Amino acid sequence: MFDEITEKLESAWRKLRGHDRINENNIQPAIREVRRALLEADVSLPVAKDFVAKVSQRALGTDVVMGVTPEQQFIKVVYDQLVELMGQECVPLAQAEQPPTIVLMAGLQGTGKTTASAKLALHLRKLNRSVLLVAADIYRPAAIDQLITLGKQIDIPVFSLGADTDPVTIARQGVAQAKEQGIDTVIIDTAGRLQIDQTMMAELVTIKQTIEPTETLLVVDAMTGQEAANLTRTFHEQVGITGAILTKLDGDTRGGAALSIRYVSGQPIKFIGTGEKVEALEPFYPDRMASRILRMGDVLTLVEKMQEQVSLSDAAKLQEKILSAQFDFEDFLSNTRMMKSMGSFGNLLKMIPGMKINDAQLQEAEKNLKRVEAMIGSMTPEERKNPDLIARTPSRKQRIAKGSGYQMQDVTKLVADFQRMRTLMQNMGRNQMMGMGAPPPMPSAAPNYGKKKKKRKGFGEL
Repeated sequence: MFDEITEKLESAWRKLRGHDRINENNIQPAIREVRRALLEADVSLPVAKDFVAKVSQRALGTDVVMGVTPEQQFIKVVYDQLVELMGQECVPLAQAEQPPTIVLMAGLQGTGKTTASAKLALHLRKLNRSVLLVAADIYRPAAIDQLITLGKQIDIPVFSLGADTDPVTIARQGVAQAKEQGIDTVIIDTAGRLQIDQTMMAELVTIKQTIEPTETLLVVDAMTGQEAANLTRTFHEQVGITGAILTKLDGDTRGGAALSIRYVSGQPIKFIGTGEKVEALEPFYPDRMASRILRMGDVLTLVEKMQEQVSLSDAAKLQEKILSAQFDFEDFLSNTRMMKSMGSFGNLLKMIPGMKINDAQLQEAEKNLKRVEAMIGSMTPEERKNPDLIARTPSRKQRIAKGSGYQMQDVTKLVADFQRMRTLMQNMGRNQMMGMGAPPPMPSAAPNYGKKKKKRKGFGEL
């Protein structure tokens, strides 16, 4: 997420290293790097021009602070401007004074609109709000079936009249049913097109006039880059949007869409999609996103994700096991699975302040994590709970290696790394009490285990 723009901005900071203060001469190379970073990130040209002009003006007008370098001052100016550009603060979903709250989903085909509707429904249910999904996309093949399937997956009811009924009628009757059943929020999934056309816009306008939605959210694919600005402008001018949901942000290394949408429409990004799983939807916080872009981390979001997965009692039990050196392979496996349920491994790492990891390192780490899981999966319950048992029994190592498809020395290394990690965690825990019981790191961060042995074919496979 935002890897390209992050790398380019870091080259801007370097232009100011070694200087005593920011002035007209030394700021220009840094400003050029910021401009280049934005344009290469596919940020809309008007947005990029306005951004660098304000950064330049604010950087030159910033008072010198004792103990703060020009580089640090410049980073602070860029951070503040990023926050301002993306909207200053998180804007929650509006609620109607009289239920139901009606959310109209709009966007082009292929942006993930149907999936975003289900993700939003699940997010609202976690806030104890009752939700009804309405399948009003009668044009895309299997769109209705997809929404029904997603609804069953997250246990949210879906209203549908099939593909032979007018979308306006479906939307109107869906809202009527929500009122009858006392449902808090209605989310209407409308049809998209491969490109903007007047028929689609006219249909959206008619639906909007008929049901008078509380929110009209434009679903935008983050990877469309600069085109996202044109799309947002057109929808806002012809339909009128109240906010946006930015999808597929986990696959966007540039960030242009996130930095352009609010500037173009004046309406906030309300949610971001950070993965394919139906749980992968987050409220959009401009300050946290700016912090991620500048590699300052995003501890608040990381803590919130952990709080959804870890109870205080479980955290206390884990802390006790760490302090007493009783942390075992079973604990490691359960915490690893919990970490996976929190979203992309890479995105979680990048929420840690100062964490620098490129795609190649991330892929290697994920590959090694799978190797570790395979070896742990070949252990008996007794061995998982007592790693020392494996350390002193060569025959057990040999059996685990054979079962997982790795070498005996790989198992030996895993156990040795795990024992060192357990001792380190115990010492750290005694010095600084853990607040949340965070998922433990992989042994040796990412041990370089050997390649899998080629399995010999049995008679039945020849």
